[in-house]
Amino acid sequence: MLLRQRVAAPARKVRAPAWDRVAYLLSFVAPGVLVYACFVLAPILLSFGYSLTNASLFATETRFTGLDNYLRLLADPAFLTSLKVTTILTLIIVVVPNVAGVGVAVLLDRPGWLYNALRGVFFVPVVLSSVVVSVVWMAMLQDEGLLNQVLGVRVGWLSDPDLALYSIGFIISWQMLGFCSVVYLAALQGIPQSLNEAADIDGASAWTRFRKVTWPLLAPALTTNTVMLLITGFKAYDHIQVLTAGGPGVGTTATVAFNVIQVGFTANRTGESSAMAILMLVIIAVVSGVVLRVLNRREVDL
Repeated sequence: MLLRQRVAAPARKVRAPAWDRVAYLLSFVAPGVLVYACFVLAPILLSFGYSLTNASLFATETRFTGLDNYLRLLADPAFLTSLKVTTILTLIIVVVPNVAGVGVAVLLDRPGWLYNALRGVFFVPVVLSSVVVSVVWMAMLQDEGLLNQVLGVRVGWLSDPDLALYSIGFIISWQMLGFCSVVYLAALQGIPQSLNEAADIDGASAWTRFRKVTWPLLAPALTTNTVMLLITGFKAYDHIQVLTAGGPGVGTTATVAFNVIQVGFTANRTGESSAMAILMLVIIAVVSGVVLRVLNRREVDL
């Protein structure tokens, strides 16, 4: 007689009801979405709504004006000047910390307690308040300040209309140098040592090794730094308010972000300042998108 051995059927996996799975997912997603909607999307939509009206503290009634604020801004010499100032300042802030950050990162890419300490020293300005940094540099760059006394000259670093904007660009670049250096340093330490050793065996010079091996592998770090510096340049306000208050002269250092605050909170023209802010948001989004696309394509090609 043959004994039949029963094989136990595998237990069925009990699936949670669809609603339970949705509730489980929402419990993780909802807090982040709620915070983003309240503090990012809602202010943007509210500003866009204000930009289509004549909203003002002194307006007897708020009425819909359509695109009048935008058309007025695009024909306003003051706004176009602020756009030019913002572009120049952003170019300085993008180029200087990127170039200097690579050099500092290469110099600090060495073992030892001294280099570890120097990394911390270079990063300190990044965590300082923009107001604190501006006050310190304002004391140094005044006509009778420390820098002129050391150089033995009398240069209006902040009082000369031809120099003030470049001085502000230098100060912001100095503060952002530590951030760029840390990002590049992290990328340098991720490069396999075998690649540099192979280049040495092939007889490549230090410059050739940097140009052919190191620099191409820094492409992701370049993308990160460039986008962050672009945003920093376009939204520059604190340094300008403390150092020059938009002067010297009329609007020589007034950026778009500075004018948004002045028009909205000093002149109380809420509709116009909202239109200015929306235009700046669109410009930042377009420029950042183009830069990201170009730099990401470069990373793929490499």
